Amino acid sequence: MLLEAFGSFLQLLYLAMLVLAVVALVFAVTAREDAYRAADKQKKSFWLIILGATVFVNLVIPILFLQIAGVIASIVFMVDVRPAIKTVTGGGGRRGGSSSDGPYGPYNGGR
Repeated sequence: MLLEAFGSFLQLLYLAMLVLAVVALVFAVTAREDAYRAADKQKKSFWLIILGATVFVNLVIPILFLQIAGVIASIVFMVDVRPAIKTVTGGGGRRGGSSSDGPYGPYNGGR
């Protein structure tokens, strides 16, 4: 019973790693090539190869060491590269407001 539960947990973990890799790959494919250069990140082809290999490893070669390396690459893309690309392409940050607005609303200089 305990082994079945552990096996189920591992299957969910493998599925979560695959989903993360696929989502990161989709975001990498849909971003423009010039946005990578403008954000001063690696080329789009670099990220497509790394994330594509991650998806391949998760689907075909279930070796935990390679899957962990792929998860790290996916996390780096999602928390570092993707936000930088969104900022460059205008997809992130503010939605209107003035230049004196802070993260929690307008900044009025303590008035």
